[in-house]
Amino acid sequence: MSACSKSSTRRADGGFTLIEIMIAIAIVAILASLALPSYRDYVIRGNIPEATSRLLTKQVQMEQWFQDNRTYIGGPGCTTDTASSNLFDFRCNDGSDAVALTTYIITAVGKGSMNGFKFTIDQTGAKTTRAVPSGWSQHSPNNCWITKKGGIC
Repeated sequence: MSACSKSSTRRADGGFTLIEIMIAIAIVAILASLALPSYRDYVIRGNIPEATSRLLTKQVQMEQWFQDNRTYIGGPGCTTDTASSNLFDFRCNDGSDAVALTTYIITAVGKGSMNGFKFTIDQTGAKTTRAVPSGWSQHSPNNCWITKKGGIC
């Protein structure tokens, strides 16, 4: 057998054929199409604690205010905050009515990439998920904030 017949399946310059490159591109495209949605969900799940931790901080501020003033009206945790976060706006019913003396609800409303999320906490510590974006399930147990698709807290 001659040396020429042994190397008939290899290119003379040692490069890749077009079909080999196309197969490699197809494999990368398939892997990317599987990985990208999972990565997006991972990033969203990683942003949710910004809302939940700030809600808890604001709840503590409100309880400290109530201890000193015997009212929730004017509490520092109830100030509207739209500037400190790029992902959530924080609002409260600090109110001027008699109910606000003993109750409050602080709400985190998603914006930007977190649009569609809405979490609340009240004076009893009840945590509620009021809204989630499409593709997320809102069916969850009481007193929890949904942190994963499928209504998982």
